[in-house]
Amino acid sequence: MSTSTSFSATPPMDEAAEGHVIDVSGGDWDEQIGDLGMHPEERIVVNMGPQHPSTHGVLRLILELDGETVTETRAGIGYLHTGIEKNMEFRTWTQGVTFCTRMDYLTPMFQEAAYCLSVERLLGIEDEIPERANAIRVLMMELTRVSSHLICLGTGGMELGATTVMTIGFRERERLLSIIENITGLRMNNAYIRPGGVAQDLSSNSIEMIREYVPVVRKGIGELEQLLLENPILKGRLKNVGYLSLTGCTALGITGPILRSTGLPHDLRKLAPYCGYEKYDFEVVTRTGADAYDRLAIRLEEMRESLKIIEQVTDELEANPGPVMVADKKIAWPAQLALGGDGLGNSLEHIRNIMGTSMEALIHHFKIVTEGFRVPPGQAYVAVESPKGELGCHTVSEGGTRPYRAHFRDPSFNNLQAASAMCEGGNLADVVVAVASIDPVMGGVDR
Repeated sequence: MSTSTSFSATPPMDEAAEGHVIDVSGGDWDEQIGDLGMHPEERIVVNMGPQHPSTHGVLRLILELDGETVTETRAGIGYLHTGIEKNMEFRTWTQGVTFCTRMDYLTPMFQEAAYCLSVERLLGIEDEIPERANAIRVLMMELTRVSSHLICLGTGGMELGATTVMTIGFRERERLLSIIENITGLRMNNAYIRPGGVAQDLSSNSIEMIREYVPVVRKGIGELEQLLLENPILKGRLKNVGYLSLTGCTALGITGPILRSTGLPHDLRKLAPYCGYEKYDFEVVTRTGADAYDRLAIRLEEMRESLKIIEQVTDELEANPGPVMVADKKIAWPAQLALGGDGLGNSLEHIRNIMGTSMEALIHHFKIVTEGFRVPPGQAYVAVESPKGELGCHTVSEGGTRPYRAHFRDPSFNNLQAASAMCEGGNLADVVVAVASIDPVMGGVDR
């Protein structure tokens, strides 16, 4: 690595340390190893992270280098452990949504959906979920998919020095988050999808807002494509970097855009449809290069397919009003939520009903909120197709009002195992590209 930065080295200061401990700050490595008394066959170990700006959170990569070539890569995780799965064992089934939505904080709707579908399978009410609730779930998941991909491309571009890619990606994501906020009241960590349906119906101007923003976001994605796909500098950085074949993906349990970049059209929305995905027209995007460039291209095209789904769902929601929560009042969390005159809480009409005219409604409201509903003993596993791959939720019930166990198969955790295969044998600078193409979020990895 040649650079104008001056080179400095200090002799080993800690006699207890194993081997040589050397501080370097630039210079040409080949010219300096002789002066340092090192032999060419010696290796240097570098910690990338856990606070490096290119590790997508608090990921620690332990890299063994031969000059600028990576000879070994190990991932160190656990710096963002929050105990979410354990905490869910001490909350009601509905309260669990508030925890799992915070795992992968870029894809909250997918954790909520997987968890709620799993609970609904235990309850045996999968066929009782209102069609409108399922359509809203699809809408929210696809809005979140585009939002997540924009973050992946934006931060990846920033790490390569392409600041404009980041500004465009974040700009378009803001439009999507404003739609999500309009519907759920929050930009992230929404706790909007609930067992039995969703927390509340669309707001009065949601359809209009979606129709206004979707064409603008589609135009922004076109800007990203023009900036990226045929850019010779980007092609030079991404082509044949982070390569992982279909055999490697299968051996490591890798899913999502990484797997689809090998040519395999594996997408749970098509292979095992849920929430009514079989009703919508969209394509599973694949490529065959199995490298970082193809994963970039797949994410760009997947965003276009998601916008197609969003438009179809919007038409359906506009034409078919209906309930958004299961009819069984022993399970249904109150979903008649509307803003009161002060801008807070339920509508005054709903409050008057449960507190003034129906003692039974008041008692039920109190019990369902404080105690929750009971789930029959058993276990269930349901998986959805998140922006990063297969996101599964395995729930176990002992027949009580709380999960005995809730465990998630987060795709970032599995996909991160590919870091070694993608990085070893390549250049140090390519580690940044490979990790960005995996798109890990450490909140989902550590949980």
